[in-house]
Amino acid sequence: MRALALDIGEVRVGIAASDASGRIAFPVKVLPAAEVLGCAKTFRRILEDHEPEVLVCGRPLTMAGEAGPQAARLTEQAERIGAACGLPVEFADERLSSQEAKRILREEGLSEKSMRGKVDMVAASVFLQAWLDANSKEGTNDGEA
Repeated sequence: MRALALDIGEVRVGIAASDASGRIAFPVKVLPAAEVLGCAKTFRRILEDHEPEVLVCGRPLTMAGEAGPQAARLTEQAERIGAACGLPVEFADERLSSQEAKRILREEGLSEKSMRGKVDMVAASVFLQAWLDANSKEGTNDGEA
């Protein structure tokens, strides 16, 4: 199953996608939040290029696993985007995804300044990969591999 992940922020949205088999997540792009929320041409082009069957949106949870202060706003925005695109929306725990993205980018030799604009899409790929892994395990437990 092809999935497209959205790390929705107030200013930017990081976008990641899965491969056709639904096993590997990779960063795609960062767009201004207004373009994604308004389903602008740039966002529609990403949808056409990747042909997702589901949108996986990050949900900010507290370290205790409860809905964070922005969870309600992000849930509403994600559902609005899904409705506009005609795609079902799933949610993934995005705790620590930005920190993990920064660690990955530092390992690739990027400075803090050169990381700007990349962190959000790498964070989206981090939580998308976790979502893909969890869903693939569920499929194998059902004997569906």
